[in-house]
Amino acid sequence: MSIETDSEAPLNLRLTETEPAVGLRAVGALHRLAERVEAAHVTAARRAGWSWEQIGDALGVTRQSVHAKYGKKDV
Repeated sequence: MSIETDSEAPLNLRLTETEPAVGLRAVGALHRLAERVEAAHVTAARRAGWSWEQIGDALGVTRQSVHAKYGKKDV
């Protein structure tokens, strides 16, 4: 799979892979990576004394949803 950037809008990506399985595997890998990065930063924020509301605001979600996802794993 190759990913090309539009020269006028660098954040606008065009995927050139035509095989859905390759693209879907890549999407799955990105989701798993994003979940691991998010969890690490939520843990770091909690250790730094951040409230669930602050974390939710930073992630663009409600405090309830971030607490439901990570609250039982709280440090």
